[in-house]
Amino acid sequence: MSAFLYGANVHANGIRQHYLRYGGNEGERAGRDAVVIVPGITSPAITWGFVAERFGQHFDTYVLDVRGRGLSEASDTLDYSLDAQAADVIEFAKALGLKRYSIVGHSMGGRIGVRAARSEPEGLTRLVMVDPPVSGPGRREYPSKLPWYVDSMALARKGCSAEEMRAFCPTWTQEQLQLRAEWLHTCDERAIITSFEDFHKDDVHADMPKVKVPTMLMVAERGDVIREEDIEEIKTLIPGVAISHVNDAGHMIPWDNEEGFYEAFGDFLGAPLTRRA
Repeated sequence: MSAFLYGANVHANGIRQHYLRYGGNEGERAGRDAVVIVPGITSPAITWGFVAERFGQHFDTYVLDVRGRGLSEASDTLDYSLDAQAADVIEFAKALGLKRYSIVGHSMGGRIGVRAARSEPEGLTRLVMVDPPVSGPGRREYPSKLPWYVDSMALARKGCSAEEMRAFCPTWTQEQLQLRAEWLHTCDERAIITSFEDFHKDDVHADMPKVKVPTMLMVAERGDVIREEDIEEIKTLIPGVAISHVNDAGHMIPWDNEEGFYEAFGDFLGAPLTRRA
């Protein structure tokens, strides 16, 4: 049986935020905190639905459309900064009345989670940064390049097939490509350009010592986003940070090694993400 409950919109932090909910109150009844999944730079919430299905078997799970993506608000006057995105997550949790929740942020979502956690929002209990970009002022560039995003979004806006999208995501399954071809056009180009440029402007390392909740850094074996020296630095910035590695996976970890992704959490979130019997 699917763990999917519904999609909905909430007015929080002054904008319309769209989200998908999985699992409902079962996790709360088991005494487990809710989980808010914050996807990466060009990943609408629905593209994380297959992950949320597993999470929803164990936790009350919410997947956000980050502003300018999916069905959340977008405009040529909207603030697409990291500060605004972080405030969105905090106000989203408040608007839904989440008393205790963890943030699981992938890539850009991990940076959003760090920026949100530094302000010690009420109710936040854990943070998981999944292969977050460690670029910033005076640091090496993020390995992906902006034209990859801009060109693939232009193709999607025009209308494209899964096979045409394969040129950008050659290792993805047919189902994954179909979903990306269907939904990528909902990513506002202004939002993506701002977020990409901010990967190199925002100093999330300065946020890390201010994170007081238990934190996990999940690292992909491939992709060159996080190197060993980055791990060692983050250990000094967030004392006690849990480090997990996912073998045979690039930056899009659950797309490459889905079971390895779930196993890498262990019981960090309060219960392991094992398959339901």
